[in-house]
Amino acid sequence: MGEVRENTKPMGKEIRLRGRPRRAGLDEAILDAALAEMARVGYVRMTVGAVAAAAGTTKPSVYSRFASKEALATAAVAHMRRRTPRPEPTGDVRADLITELRLFREGALRPFGMSMLGSVLAEEHQTPELLRLFRERVIAPRRTTLRRILERGRTDGQIALDADLELGISMLVGSLYALYSAGRRVPSDWPERVVDAWLEPNRGAG
Repeated sequence: MGEVRENTKPMGKEIRLRGRPRRAGLDEAILDAALAEMARVGYVRMTVGAVAAAAGTTKPSVYSRFASKEALATAAVAHMRRRTPRPEPTGDVRADLITELRLFREGALRPFGMSMLGSVLAEEHQTPELLRLFRERVIAPRRTTLRRILERGRTDGQIALDADLELGISMLVGSLYALYSAGRRVPSDWPERVVDAWLEPNRGAG
């Protein structure tokens, strides 16, 4: 008979994996800290070190999640947009557009909203990656949401078949930027007014 070797591996114990486990909720803490830091000092003066300190972590830990300051900033803005409660579409194109534009107004007029956009545009040539990420994570999702509302409205006859939806999206969103850059207040009823201004001449027959 061959020699029987005793199994000396401890029973009932898991093998410890190398490396530290990720702290629960750290991603969200980092993004919240980035938002707060942008609100306090703006994007240009924001540092990854300050964000890490506010989140109770380290710079390497932040960089393990976000490859650059640009990626962190745009992810933070996108995170804010995602966590804002969005009601289910009602099927009424006017009501759904107003709801979406109210959320847009609220986000854009927060302390860091317009300053973030200004930083993105000001650094277009020096940091093109920032503008690319901002378009991908912030602008594109908003336009996609508005496009879906308008397409549903055109399908069920609330919007004319020949309505220019892309132009409509640009007019709906762009009017807020136009008011702000002209130094005009964006009134609380801006969503209703701008939606009606575009929608009335583009109403469908049904």
